[in-house]
Amino acid sequence: MNEDFPAPEEGMLLTVLLIVEDIDRSRTFYRDVLGATVVRERDPCVMRFLNSWLIINVGGGPTEDKPEVTMAPPRDPNLTASALNIRVADIHAVYGEWRRRGADFLTPPIDRGVEIRCYIRDPDGHLIEVGQTTGLLES
Repeated sequence: MNEDFPAPEEGMLLTVLLIVEDIDRSRTFYRDVLGATVVRERDPCVMRFLNSWLIINVGGGPTEDKPEVTMAPPRDPNLTASALNIRVADIHAVYGEWRRRGADFLTPPIDRGVEIRCYIRDPDGHLIEVGQTTGLLES
């Protein structure tokens, strides 16, 4: 089995499924801006990202295993129920590198005492928190 593919031979692992409008656009963002590795191009797109995986696919209506569920990208990027949370060792270095690659941050990193953090959105509006733990380690 390809170790870069999220299919454990024993135990479990966690992947994140993102529903998007355009798989190619999202794959390009996560690969070129955030540095993810493409494991499978599409239908669904599978990406190795940091120490985890992203599954990127388009939405759709109910199926027999989710009979009342319709999957769709976020309708309003200012209302969110979940976010990717990326912890980094040096937030200022990551902020600078990802900005050079095209990331559009909502604000620069803000020191909040126990952490320094900032946010970006992917092309579909999925919120991504980028944070560096600081004072939280002392408590």
